[in-house]
Amino acid sequence: MGLNRMSADALAAMTDSDSSEIERVLADHLFQAGVAVPSIGERRSWRSSLPVLARDLRDAGLGRVEVILEHRLPLSSKRADVVLAGVHPRTGAPSYVVVELKQWGTAVRWETSDSLVEVEGAPYRPSLHPSLQVAGYVDYLQDFTASLADGHASVTGVAYLHNATDYGVQDLRAMPASSSARLVTGQRRGELHDLLRGLLAPEPGVHAADELLGSAIRPSRQLLSVAAAEIREREQFVLLDEQRIAYEMVLAAVDEARSSDTKTVVVVAGGPGSGKSVIALSLLGELARQGRTVLHATGSRSFTQTLRQVAGKGSTRTKSLFMYFNSFMTAEKNGLDVLILDEAHRLREKSVNRYTPKTLRERARAQVDELLDAARVPVFLLDQHQVVRPGELGSVPEIEQAARARGLTVRHVDLGAQFRAGGSERYVEWVQRLLGLHGDGPVAWADEPGFRVDVVDTPHELEARLRAYQDTGLKARMTAGYCWRWSDPRPDGTLVPDVQIGDWSRPWNLKGDRATGGAPPSSLWATDPAGFGQVGCVYTAQGFEYDWNGVILGPDLVWRDGRFVARRDQNRDPDFRSRTSVDDATFDRLVRHVYKVLLTRGMVGTLLYSPDEETRDALRELVNRPGDLPGR
Repeated sequence: MGLNRMSADALAAMTDSDSSEIERVLADHLFQAGVAVPSIGERRSWRSSLPVLARDLRDAGLGRVEVILEHRLPLSSKRADVVLAGVHPRTGAPSYVVVELKQWGTAVRWETSDSLVEVEGAPYRPSLHPSLQVAGYVDYLQDFTASLADGHASVTGVAYLHNATDYGVQDLRAMPASSSARLVTGQRRGELHDLLRGLLAPEPGVHAADELLGSAIRPSRQLLSVAAAEIREREQFVLLDEQRIAYEMVLAAVDEARSSDTKTVVVVAGGPGSGKSVIALSLLGELARQGRTVLHATGSRSFTQTLRQVAGKGSTRTKSLFMYFNSFMTAEKNGLDVLILDEAHRLREKSVNRYTPKTLRERARAQVDELLDAARVPVFLLDQHQVVRPGELGSVPEIEQAARARGLTVRHVDLGAQFRAGGSERYVEWVQRLLGLHGDGPVAWADEPGFRVDVVDTPHELEARLRAYQDTGLKARMTAGYCWRWSDPRPDGTLVPDVQIGDWSRPWNLKGDRATGGAPPSSLWATDPAGFGQVGCVYTAQGFEYDWNGVILGPDLVWRDGRFVARRDQNRDPDFRSRTSVDDATFDRLVRHVYKVLLTRGMVGTLLYSPDEETRDALRELVNRPGDLPGR
């Protein structure tokens, strides 16, 4: 039995004798589970809130109900404060109450919002209404816990503000959000007792807790039906040629896995704009419609957040289908029918990071093995020339080698079509040859009807032309190699214009997930119109497209003696600093991949600028030479 579960009587006895003992027990549990190292604030909340809840359960006559503390939500780092597990007094079925404990004394509506609140003494930022918070936990548990999916068990949410009076949180009680789950103040302990007695019988809850904690983890049919409708109504995708082949191959593998108890790995490789993400979303919608257990994952925070915004718009439940590669460290083997791994060139060696506790880090396996194990049909969609960071190893040979080492069947599809750069395969080929990634050296470029390229003389001209396109209703962005420092916003929220070239300067896109200074969060830089005016980096541009693409080739890649030369001393990316982990040959390859990504974001055209005069001259010689232009 885990350290984080016990009967309500046991919790009361523990907190009665020594309120600090529960801190030690829960801290040990989180450490052993490899979840997190608890903060001082978390410890303080346990010491303050859990004794109160324990006494309420005892006073309500529910001492034999099982109490699960800091319950981690499936495939997530989020934790519910408390889940009470027991038997429903009327149906006799398992019954669960998710309790969100708040120490707030007073809280008010934040501005005019119906869902955000401002808490006295908290740093200036709004908090989610606690009823909405706990209702979200309830929905998530039902959506991803197989034992709760059929509606047999009851799951209810309660927000318990045990330090508050009705007057202190009267705004919250009157807000529409309070209807999402019951909000109870310390003034109304009797109301809480009545509520809990209506949901939990005075019987042992051990079996109900066992059923919850031992349940398989997978998206529910109800969630999948919601997602299918959402994705279908949002966008109708047309798949052509190899795209349709990849799509049908995955569906066939899913049917075969079910009928013959087999496992198949599908690898779909293609360049930028070849339709990998269209295939991914088409599969997600169709498999959800069929009721298959399916999730989508990427290694890019920006890309995942944008997919949640676009494909999941209007449905927080649909958003939960979009995960990250490192979400599957503890996933059940073959617990999913399909796992769609978009941008699989972002795979890392392991899912751990510097914040991962030592216990979990020591047990960590290769990330590709975790993902291969998680589903009957893992689908990897990737572009090998978009590996831009040390430690990324999502290539076709590496994935296929890992799959075959496990005795798995591998099916491979190459996407030859091009849907970015105005559908110009020639432009993508030109970029690869320009950067020395393919072919026998650079060739000249002449504009096509569907795609244009130009070299500009100054960053002022670059920005002015992009702004003119933006003002006509086209989407335009400018990006650069990571060759300038990248500061945090100033205390007043304004951005530091770190990218400086002569008398021109502009800030990088934001690093974090909160908008400030009129700039959108990093995950929305490529899609929010307010992203214009900041310089994007490869990590925010990768996976996105816009009509006009302005690229500043920084001093880390310059033209010398008829070819591009990488200069390590001019690069500021912290991931590239160590020569131990990134040797010179690896740096050279990665920096060329970075610019390949940046140069292939445009749908209508690309503007090129380099602060290095020799590089600008070379680009002018290659782009739209008078003799190469149509009609000349």
